[in-house]
Formats: sequence, C-alpha cells, structure tokens
Amino acid sequence: MDFSGGTTALSHIRSALAHTPDISGSASDDADFQAHLDMHFAELCELFHSLYGGRADWLDQLTALIQQCAQSWRERPAGLKAMDAERAGNTGWFQSNTMLGGVCYVDRYAEDLAGVRARIPYFKELGLTYLHLMPLFLAPEPFSDGGYAVSSYRQVNPMLGTMEDLTVLAADLRANGISLVVDFIFNHTSNEHEWATKAAAGDPEFSDYYWMHPDRTMPDAFEKDVREIFPDDHPGSFVQQADGRWVWTTFHTYQWDLNYSNPDVFRAMAGEMLFLANQGVDILRMDAVAFIWKQLGTPSENLPQAHTLLRAFNKVCRLAAPSMLFKSEAIVHPDEVAKYIDPAECQISYNPLQMALIWDSLATRNVTLLSAALEQRHTIPDGTAWVNYVRSHDDIGWTFADEDAAEHGINGFEHRRFLNSFYVNRFPGSFARGVPFQDNPKTGDCRISGTTASLAGLEQDPVHAVSRILLAHSVIFSTGGIPLLYLGDEVGQLNDYQYALEDGHDADSRWVHRPHYPAAQYARREEPGTLESTIYAGLRRMIEVRAHTAEFAGTRLIDFHTGNPGVLAYQRPGDGTVVLMLANFTDFPQVLPAATFSGFMPAAVDLLSDEPWRLDGGLALAAHQYVWLRVRPQDGEQPRNDE
Repeated sequence: MDFSGGTTALSHIRSALAHTPDISGSASDDADFQAHLDMHFAELCELFHSLYGGRADWLDQLTALIQQCAQSWRERPAGLKAMDAERAGNTGWFQSNTMLGGVCYVDRYAEDLAGVRARIPYFKELGLTYLHLMPLFLAPEPFSDGGYAVSSYRQVNPMLGTMEDLTVLAADLRANGISLVVDFIFNHTSNEHEWATKAAAGDPEFSDYYWMHPDRTMPDAFEKDVREIFPDDHPGSFVQQADGRWVWTTFHTYQWDLNYSNPDVFRAMAGEMLFLANQGVDILRMDAVAFIWKQLGTPSENLPQAHTLLRAFNKVCRLAAPSMLFKSEAIVHPDEVAKYIDPAECQISYNPLQMALIWDSLATRNVTLLSAALEQRHTIPDGTAWVNYVRSHDDIGWTFADEDAAEHGINGFEHRRFLNSFYVNRFPGSFARGVPFQDNPKTGDCRISGTTASLAGLEQDPVHAVSRILLAHSVIFSTGGIPLLYLGDEVGQLNDYQYALEDGHDADSRWVHRPHYPAAQYARREEPGTLESTIYAGLRRMIEVRAHTAEFAGTRLIDFHTGNPGVLAYQRPGDGTVVLMLANFTDFPQVLPAATFSGFMPAAVDLLSDEPWRLDGGLALAAHQYVWLRVRPQDGEQPRNDE
C-alpha cells in the first residue's frame, strides 16, 4: 500500500485495533487512546514512512507499533495517567524557576535503590525536583562503561535492587515532587544483551538488529568516512567476532550499535521505552543521539534521520506516555547540539558549551568566550529548556567552536592545549587538580576528569576554591533552564585517587570524579565555619532565591556588556523589572563605572544578600564576587545595553 498522507493507513490501523481483542481496555482507555491517535497519527505515519517506506511491509510494521502503543496505554497505571492529564494543562512545568536537578550513581551515592529512597528527605531539604540516576540496568561486570553497556532494559542491576524497587522509588519521588530521570541507551546494547547473544549465535533475525557483516568489505567502506571515538579501545568502528563476522561498535568493543534501518529495532526499542515510562520514569536521557543513524558515504553522525527517529519516538510517547520528556546528550559542535533541542525532539538538553566555558573563564580570568556564547547560542525554541551544569559524570571536553574563538582572536587548537595543561596541573600557577582522560602528552590532547572541588583548587587553595565553586554555580542557577548538581559537589567532594584499585576502573580516569558518598562531609554541612557548610549554605541560598524569583522562570536572557573582560553580565527580564547578574571571574576587585548602568534606575537590591545597592555611583565587585540585582529600567524602557 502506498503512503497517501496517512488517511488510508489510519483506516487500516483502526480496523486492526478493532480486531485485536487482547489490547481492548476500558471504554475510557480506548477513548483516550483514540484521541491520542487522532492528534498524533498523521505525523507519526509520515515520520515512519520516511524511515521505512521503501519496505513492502512498512504499513504492517506501523500497525504493529500502534498495537504496542495501545497495549502500553492500557497497562499504564492510573496515577501516571493522572499525571499525564495534569501536565497536559501545564506543558511548561519543567521550565519553572523551582526546578532543580541532582544526579548520582545509585551504588556510589546510596548503595542501592532502597538507599536512594532513604535519602528523599535530604533531597527535599536541598530542593530537588528532578533526580537523574545514572545507568542502573543490568550490564556486564566489571567492564560496563559505567552502566552504558546495557544487557537488559527491564532488569535492574541486582546489586542495586529490582525493577519493583525502581517502580516504588519512582512513586515515592513523585509523591515528593521529584521527577525521575534515567538513561535510555538506545544507540547500542552490550554484547551480553539477549538480542546480541542470539545474533552472535547466528540467528538471522537478531543479526539484523546490529550492523553485522561477513567480511571487511562493508566495514572498510564505512570507515572511510567515520571517525574513531575510542582509538585506545579499538581501531576503527568495527570489531571481529569469534565466528569471523564484524560488528559495528562506535564506543567500546562490548557495545554493539543497533541498526535502526531495521523497523524491528525501532519497534523493539519503542517497547523498552514505554516499559520504562510505565514504571514511573518521567524523563529519558537520550544517550549518544548523534550516532543513532548510519549511512554509507557519510560520517554517520548528526544525520537527518537521527532527528526523524527522535521525532518518531516522541510521537510514540504522545500516544502511550504523553508526559514523557526527552533530554538530549550530544557532545558535538554547538551548532549540532542546538539541532536536537526542539519540542518535537528533545525538550531539554545538556548545555555542554556553557559548562566548558565556565571552566575556561575560571582558568583565563576572562569571560569573553562565555559571554559570547550566552549572547549568540543561549536562545533555544519555546517549549524547551537547557540543563545547565558545572560538571557531570563524564569528562570535560572543550566543545567551543573554533570559529567562535577566532572571532575573538583565539586559536582554538592552542587554547584547548592550554586548558588541558591548566586543568591537569601542568601549567605554572594552576589551581586545578584535574586528571587527564585519554591523554596524549605529545599533542597536548586530552579531556579532563575531576570533581568540581578538585578542579576549582580545594586541595591546595581552599579559601579561593570555595569562592570559585560558588561563582561557577551562580551561572548555572541564573542563566535559565534546569540547574543540575552532581550530588556530593554541594559539600565540596574531592577526587577519589584510589579509583584505579576498583575492579574494571583502572583504565578509565573518569572514576576519579565518581567517588562514594562522603558521609563525613555531609555531616559537616551543618557545622558553621567548615568549608562544607560555606559551600552548602551558598548553594542553598541561590536555590531558595531562584525558587522565589519569577524572572528566573524559562530561559529568556538579555545581553549586558560591562566593557570589562573579567566581569560576566546578563539580564533576566520580568514584569517591569530585571534581574541583572554580575560575576567577577578575576582574582582582584573590579570597578564598573556609573555609565555602565545608565539604562537603569539608581536603586537596586541584591537578591542574594537582601542588601540595597546604588548604581548611580558605579559598582565595585570583590574577587570572585557575584550579585543578582533586581533593577528597574529607566522610564519603563525595555532592558538593553548597547556598550
């Protein structure tokens, strides 16, 4: 049957649904699903056809997909359906100024899922509304790539608990106003996944789930255009199996890339996605989105079909888990990162450029690149939000665009060499105590591992390090989006230099910044005068102020130029007011003249200290000082600064 705008296909599918009694639910369930189908089917049909319309069985495949969605909707718990309805009336819930994210590894932060449940009172104390649990599903041990080699999407790692434990945790988090985020590793599975073991045994159905070839002919053809991601692990993109066949492994040898040109794979992964949604997962972190579609003669990164796949998966969710959101993980050129941020693709996205340039500004004491990025690359579509972070579970790569750096007279290659040297303490006078990841001392190429505290210099310069830690977080809390804390950073957790003694971790320096729960440091957060209490109190103050400041909702940001390369500034507009952020990234006091603030009324108040400020006499900032000033534009003018 030819594609004809979806009308004929929808008629065919309605008939199939009507004659499939085992997916018939209650009258209200059926009516709700039919309403979802009416709203979203035409676009899903078009997307699916664009991917698989060249196959004779595309409509049968689409019909089977819709039947899966109908069954999943029938099985969706009533409480989750109520949440779907609530969020349908508040589609911008994740753009609220009360949103605060936390991220951790279950085993390292709380031992198991029961331990995470026991920490919910602390999460409430901190103000979390979003908890990202790093990969927690069954994976090969000890070489699991931190859980990113998934052996089952329906079985929790037994050391952490069971799927029932996860479902109970999700419900408890939801009852406390905290959304659950988990990773959806959908570019690849581990070689121990049931699909992979069947493929390895020669099953032709499951061999087609992966990019498997009998000899080097096709691998050689693909590798002409595809870059190596982990050359230390294996050359090229393919590895040979015991039976002589070659399988695509973009990352580690035990992570087999899925073949989305096969609609069976799309349907299988849609089923895994909807299963997790029905356990109470609110947001899926879509891992390695840039790599999910392969095509001969291309780099097989950031291809148009990757966006089509994301849109199609979104439509699947709108049918059977309407409130599910996607978060993109794309550590690629900033232009490519932005392409995944769309209400129809990934509603929220990591902001790796801002993260990298915060560290750049701390090292250089110059905010030029960060200020330019906020001015040129911060704006994203309505209905989306950044996830802003100082550091994550992963290494830091210097993801700025070379062309952006060149506009300011900076050689991107040489600047990355400097930053690498600075953050692994190879640069004279560096305060940082980072650890290189995939280090090449001859070229100066590497990426950076380290906790926030160690990178900020807490190990050798505690007083200034605390001010750097708070300064960095002042940016992620005020630029617009969802601020994300790596749990432990809020009490100044340091690097774990014993990481290499743990089985399977010795070859991956990223474990240096994935330490175990620092119980003693958490205990000291309530002890006045300790470093932990200073950091914790500073962050808690920012969290509280943000939650009560209407200007911080959404992502809109207006530029503000101070004329001082050491002082970052931007505005968050409100109803007749503006919050003006100023942050001194230098090690010395900076004075801004009165003319800088001529567009504002003289009276201001610092929201963080509740102290009044005057702008008509200029403004002085101490080293590493940041202020959030609520001001009013002169004569009701729109906020602007043209200096």
